[in-house]
Amino acid sequence: RDRMRAVRTKMTIPPVMADVGAMLDFIDSQDDAAPGPVGVHGYCMSGPYALAAAARYPDRITAAASFYGTWLVSDAEESPHLSLGTAKGELYIGCAEHDDLAPLPMVEELKGLFEKSGNPGELEMYPKVHHGFAFPQRWCYDQPAAERHWERLFALYERRLKAR
Repeated sequence: RDRMRAVRTKMTIPPVMADVGAMLDFIDSQDDAAPGPVGVHGYCMSGPYALAAAARYPDRITAAASFYGTWLVSDAEESPHLSLGTAKGELYIGCAEHDDLAPLPMVEELKGLFEKSGNPGELEMYPKVHHGFAFPQRWCYDQPAAERHWERLFALYERRLKAR
């Protein structure tokens, strides 16, 4: 946990958003990349970046998902909870019931803020699972929850990114 905090203090949202902007510019410069909306998703400490990207690039990122994202509500001036209403795209936030990095009181606070944001998305609690449940290599892998997370992610992308 200490190592993760050390990395997180260096990888703040503003420089990561600059990287996201550069990636979008790169995609736009590629002849074989389809123009149009983009989807993003993140796990653990990249979960906040997915939500922040949807808020920073609301006309381009139309689908964003965070799975057991950490620090989604914090005192930081760029905390993702502060910009939930800025994202125009649909957000999906999947939380593990047992998660020391995203404890239930924070999830409850986030849920209330998310409901007030007006975003058409969803915050879903995955019961009886631990942080990291989606990865087969982890001690806490939970196949039914992992399959559900893929279903939710692909459904989000199908709704928001389907070729028009």
